[in-house]
Amino acid sequence: MEIRPRFIESYPIAKEGIIPLFKEQLTTVKEDINGAVWEHQLVLKIPFEQQHFWSPQLTISFEGTEEGLTVRGLCGPRTTVWMMFVFFYFLFGFIATIVMIMGFAQMNLGLSAGILWLLPVVGVIVLLMYLSAKAGQRLGRKEMETLYTFYHQTMDLALEREISPEPNE
Repeated sequence: MEIRPRFIESYPIAKEGIIPLFKEQLTTVKEDINGAVWEHQLVLKIPFEQQHFWSPQLTISFEGTEEGLTVRGLCGPRTTVWMMFVFFYFLFGFIATIVMIMGFAQMNLGLSAGILWLLPVVGVIVLLMYLSAKAGQRLGRKEMETLYTFYHQTMDLALEREISPEPNE
């Protein structure tokens, strides 16, 4: 399983018709899924009352093409959770770099390089962060499947309604 699963799909439907359809469908499933819809993008989330720390969100962007519609999707944790992990990975990477520079400099000078014992500690912390992220993915999997199911049901409905692309003049 990827850290932030992505997908790209193409449909023979018009972009102009898909945005109102998602707005319409979101009003019918308010208790299961919340969302924000803009002109070119859509963000699907689990309702706030049902969210937990690991609840995912599905970000979908729409791009009109000559053949119809290209949809790009990205499922992952909320932005604040994702940025927290990026920050801590960067922080511990920076700490490891400083520890290595200081430790190897001390070794080259013939001094005690006891500071290098911090490297395994940093490695264990990073490993624990990685494992907690994987556990969080498992906790949010059912919610992610709910978001994907809603997206695919709405796209199937659009295909049934035959929201066809306008011919280029």
